[in-house]
Amino acid sequence: MQSKIKTIIKNIDYTLLVFLLLILCAGFVVLDSASVAASVRYGINYVLLQATAAAMGFVLIFCLQVMDLSRLLNIERTLYILMNLMLLAVLFFGVSAKGTQGWIELGPLRFQPAEPAKIMLIFCMAKYLAAKKGQLKTWGQMLPAFIYGGVPLLLVLAQPDLGTALVFVAILFGMLLAAGGSLWKLGLLFGGGLGAVILWIYGHLNWGWWLPLQEYQLMRLVVFINPEYDPRNWGWNVIQAQITVGSGGLWGQGWGQGSQTASGYLPEQWTDFIFCVLGEEFGFVGCFVVLVLFFALLLRCLTIAGRSKDLFGALLVSGVVSLLVFHILQNVGMAVGIMPITGIPLPFVSYGRSALLANMIAMGMVINVGVYKDPLMF
Repeated sequence: MQSKIKTIIKNIDYTLLVFLLLILCAGFVVLDSASVAASVRYGINYVLLQATAAAMGFVLIFCLQVMDLSRLLNIERTLYILMNLMLLAVLFFGVSAKGTQGWIELGPLRFQPAEPAKIMLIFCMAKYLAAKKGQLKTWGQMLPAFIYGGVPLLLVLAQPDLGTALVFVAILFGMLLAAGGSLWKLGLLFGGGLGAVILWIYGHLNWGWWLPLQEYQLMRLVVFINPEYDPRNWGWNVIQAQITVGSGGLWGQGWGQGSQTASGYLPEQWTDFIFCVLGEEFGFVGCFVVLVLFFALLLRCLTIAGRSKDLFGALLVSGVVSLLVFHILQNVGMAVGIMPITGIPLPFVSYGRSALLANMIAMGMVINVGVYKDPLMF
């Protein structure tokens, strides 16, 4: 056992851990400024809670290295059932917040099952797709995979949590592509699906077609196209986010000096719109540095995937990369007005203990693939 621990310590990707730690530290700095007003109002120290969750996350990361995840493939079916039961339980026993019934309360604790469900889906899809190697070229071959990943996706959509459902879509498409799925078929399906959604929304607005979206979700899409449609209500977040980011200029107004942040004009500034705070206080340079750190983290993940001992490990990492890429692009995109607002947090930066712990576990899985890259280690 002692020899195994020494080997694990030797093979851990410390470069990945350094990039992760730097992003977390940047997140603490921005969160400290973004959450000042909320901390006073609610009597909560958001930075301390986030730091505690991050510390727990590092403990989980190192605990995950004890066993090669590829030896746990036989739990895939049990994990898949558990994931769907969790998401189903939310629909019956969950509590609502911000229009979504996505949380479960256990005494003083509240957690969002959709967050661990993302990680469980990645593990299950990696096992499922690894067994389908070379069998994902035709529509008929890909259909079962879409059904397999579509069940939890629909349960999330029923909450209704459109943002998280889109994350599931990104994971599914990304992992199918990594598993050898037909690029043009996946592209055609994605483009056709996007076109159908646009047509459906247009039909709803003009001819009253039924739409499985809440009013606030529909209006987020409408004001994304035209924020001036309702600038004092639905368009407020979009407009204020762009003003906040733009006011930082090249170097920013300085830590804790953001006028938009301090005045409270920007809503949800410690969660969904924390990138706007980064832009206002640290400017284009600060945003660029953080995005470079994210790029370096993702590049390191892809390097680990390339060194994986088997397809399962490579797919596991590709699922995590798909998750993070979508989160980053969506969160940054909605901050600068090129993506609709969906309530997607910025990984390791936005406040949210459930999301942070889930992302730390995802990093633990990636590191695990790197640690056990040699099938004859032990």
